[in-house]
Amino acid sequence: MTANQLLLEGVELMLFGMGSVFIFLVLLIFAIRLMARLLERFAAPAPQRVATAPAPVKAALHEPEPDVLAAIQAAIHQHRARRG
Repeated sequence: MTANQLLLEGVELMLFGMGSVFIFLVLLIFAIRLMARLLERFAAPAPQRVATAPAPVKAALHEPEPDVLAAIQAAIHQHRARRG
């Protein structure tokens, strides 16, 4: 086979592969849309939520525990010691 024939076969194979992937993706999109329509039609409607007042947010004003604070300080000291 010559170089031109090999190149043409490669292009033909590429177009066949890209075309088959494109057709598959188009069919996949149609299948997903069909399933969405079927679910809208046959699925039970979602229950309506009753509006309630939001729960009060607790302020995070408390200090960390002493052992946690000591661990954080030790980690910062070790990090700064490594950096020089």
